[in-house]
Amino acid sequence: MTNDLTRWSAARMADSLARREISAVELTQAHLDRIAAVDGSVHSYLHVDETGVLAQARAVDDARARNEDLHVMAGVPIAVKDVVATEGLPTTCGSRILSGWIPPYDATLVTKLKAAGMPILGKTNMDEFAMGSSTEHSAYGPSRNPWDLERIPGGSGGGSSSVLASFQAPLAIGTDTGGSIRQPASVTGTVGTKPTYGGVSRYGLVALASSLDQAGPCARTVLDTALLHAVIGGYDPRDSTSIHAPVPEVVRAAQSADVSGMRIGVVKQLSGEGYQAGVQARFNEAVALLVDAGATVVEVDCPNFQYALAAYYLILPSEASSNLARFDAMRYGLRALPEGVDDPSAEQVMAATREVGFGAEVKRRIILGTYALSSGYYDAYYGQAQKVRRLIAQDFDRAFEVADVLVSPTAPTTAFKIGEKLDDPLAMYLNDVATIPANLAGIPGMSLPSGLATEDGLPTGFQILAPATKDERLYAVGSALERELVSRWGGHLLEKAPTLATVGAEVAR
Repeated sequence: MTNDLTRWSAARMADSLARREISAVELTQAHLDRIAAVDGSVHSYLHVDETGVLAQARAVDDARARNEDLHVMAGVPIAVKDVVATEGLPTTCGSRILSGWIPPYDATLVTKLKAAGMPILGKTNMDEFAMGSSTEHSAYGPSRNPWDLERIPGGSGGGSSSVLASFQAPLAIGTDTGGSIRQPASVTGTVGTKPTYGGVSRYGLVALASSLDQAGPCARTVLDTALLHAVIGGYDPRDSTSIHAPVPEVVRAAQSADVSGMRIGVVKQLSGEGYQAGVQARFNEAVALLVDAGATVVEVDCPNFQYALAAYYLILPSEASSNLARFDAMRYGLRALPEGVDDPSAEQVMAATREVGFGAEVKRRIILGTYALSSGYYDAYYGQAQKVRRLIAQDFDRAFEVADVLVSPTAPTTAFKIGEKLDDPLAMYLNDVATIPANLAGIPGMSLPSGLATEDGLPTGFQILAPATKDERLYAVGSALERELVSRWGGHLLEKAPTLATVGAEVAR
């Protein structure tokens, strides 16, 4: 039975725990056994807290034995992306410059997970400081896609997506600055949501680009994603960008799965040329299923989306350049001394530390951002990019006047091979072409599996976008589409994975 537990949905786990059919320790141990069996090949985790997570699970079981009033998700284990501060556990952001750093506090969302009684299995791998689309920029080596171990699991949250697709955790936390929850979900056949900006507290997230970053839930089903969203969402007075409003009714929307009369807007600029044929075919079929479920389809024109990628890669490096200035070897993290200098200055120590502590992609973006913010160039680059950002937000406003949600393929291609795009930064950046507009406008987005591309048999993703604070629409549409697709497939898409997702034990042998 232990091996079967890791294949259950989080909702089923929660229900069985509440009925006392299984224990939290039993469920947690099943996942630890799974991690031991397969993570040596997938490399989803940077740190597994075996002792701590079992203690947390045991505390849930003890509280349940005392008939205490527990959260519906109490005892369901979870993995957390390594950009989120966790008291007593390493938080490296996938970088050498933070190797060994253990935060003295929890991020707000971690506090909420602990309050709900959700044992934390460990910290997942990521591109360094969330800069990348493949996890190949992690200082600790790439994670791998359970569908094909020679391919990427997306990025920057490839650890959080691969941990789900390989059944090493039922739920995971990701962060999304330009698509780092949705694009990994797309290429691994899982579900991920970027909530409305400010809908989940950013307190305790190591900042990449403060006006774009957003933590969110990752899971294998839409309902599971909604259940996690309900746990971590809500106002936080420690986050000045936090929305002072109730969490949207995401669980109810996921359970209703009703799209009758809903207007689905297909974004003209986010399909067609440049999109893999199999990705486009699965997208078109998914739209047709929504029509069969009672929705109507309209095409929407968002002309300024063509500038989103360029604007994003000025805004993000500029904010990253500012945020990463704190890693100066003076206060925390790595400290390296310059070679051949007997009495180095603070500036020399800082330069030596940043040289060995930061990877190539981080250095590339710091240089670009510093240049864009420099005297004489601020208005020409960063200022102009912010104007484009406003135009993109206006495109969304007009589109939502005629559509309740917007849809597109999540990523233009399926998972590419490890190393294929590592030396071509521009090709890597193009993976985010469909996801970036939502971050620039601060609206919520979701990716869920739409099927397998005929060319390579790999997962494709379907993206849903909704107006700000209307996150529940993502779950209503996503759950309705998932229902139709699962019925067509005869089960969850991950059951069709030819390698680790279904076999798993062969890797251990």
